[in-house]
Amino acid sequence: MIKRFSLYGFLKNQRYFDPFIILFFLQQGLSFTQIGFLVAFRELFINLMEIPSGAVADLFGRRRSMILSFASYIISFAIFGFSQDYWHFFVAMFFFAVGEAFRTGTHKAMIFTWLRIEGRLDEKTKVYGYTRSWSKIGSAVSTVLAVVFVLLTNDYACVFFFAIIPYVAGLINFMTYPRVLEGQPGGKVSIRDVVAHLRECIHAALIVKKLRRLIVESMSFEGVYKAVADYLQPVVKNMVLLLPIFLAWGETRRSTVMIGVVYLILYLVSAYASRNAHLLASYAGGEERGSRLLWKMIFVLYVTLVPVLFFGYYHIAVIGFILLALLQNFWRPVLISRFDAYASETQGATVLSIESQAKSVSTMIIAPILGIAVDFVRGQGLGGEFWPVAVVAAAIALIVLLTAPKEKRNGEPANAETRCIADEED
Repeated sequence: MIKRFSLYGFLKNQRYFDPFIILFFLQQGLSFTQIGFLVAFRELFINLMEIPSGAVADLFGRRRSMILSFASYIISFAIFGFSQDYWHFFVAMFFFAVGEAFRTGTHKAMIFTWLRIEGRLDEKTKVYGYTRSWSKIGSAVSTVLAVVFVLLTNDYACVFFFAIIPYVAGLINFMTYPRVLEGQPGGKVSIRDVVAHLRECIHAALIVKKLRRLIVESMSFEGVYKAVADYLQPVVKNMVLLLPIFLAWGETRRSTVMIGVVYLILYLVSAYASRNAHLLASYAGGEERGSRLLWKMIFVLYVTLVPVLFFGYYHIAVIGFILLALLQNFWRPVLISRFDAYASETQGATVLSIESQAKSVSTMIIAPILGIAVDFVRGQGLGGEFWPVAVVAAAIALIVLLTAPKEKRNGEPANAETRCIADEED
């Protein structure tokens, strides 16, 4: 099953548009503010569907939920490829949001279910990190192919059509998953059952002190990083314009090659970090201490990026963005393992969907703010155009560090059920 879990991640990350999505929007004549609102729209609908989708996955079946997710992605890619008008992109973003909502949390819950069945739950950080590393390897392969596709067609839109092929293969892969990984869906499930299950999981997320803190951390780390990471593409483009290389190729081809190189390095670094996240946690003395260490490192990195972006040292900024990806991929497996410690088997997909929803809320709020700030700085000529991105991210990281709970010496909880009961009165 680990091979099939890894294949899912590899195929899921054959998103050939990822390295060029912002440049694609800019090519269509959109401003950073318009792009920010598109991202906010996507995150809003992910947010609206996220928790109900997790409840549906827990109660109706996780494999069925994943099949619906990939079908929605395919529709989204087709619309993006054919779209010309701004409002078309909102339709494409809607179907993309459906795909994200029914996927996030669900597949992770399937992995943890399999680990419980196999009696290997103590390997959750290692196994999840390993399967996630294959997602990043998939992204690296995707980047190379995306560069080839754009160089051959000289059009960013073509990559959406090519992305449909691996997603069809992903649908076939889900057909081979054993039925036991559906979770524990009942024979007959009513809307009342979904609402009751949803209420129970939201209650746990709000009442259990540890879960509340994890959700805040996810919003502050994952949600902010997701909004910040998109600015790597225009940063690389600005770097290319300052370098006297590939001058005969034209702006699109020059940017394509350099973005491909940068993203290839980024994804390989991400795969390494994800696969070795369990080593960082062990070195730090556990997932909790490992997460504190990562928070300190991410804060220092964001602060460093402020003057780098202000003075337009884009070649250094690119290195900074790659390091951000490194830290984020150390962070994600550690975070997911911490969440699993506080969620029961029957609530797994829903609790992780709550986490993903919270992350979407954060990105939904931050993305337009960053877009407006960048457009304002560009219009006023206040230094390099992307430094507000680092300022906002650094401020949020500082708040999280200052509000971190005091470390306890008695270690981490033994299991979700006992910890949830113990923290009920917090």
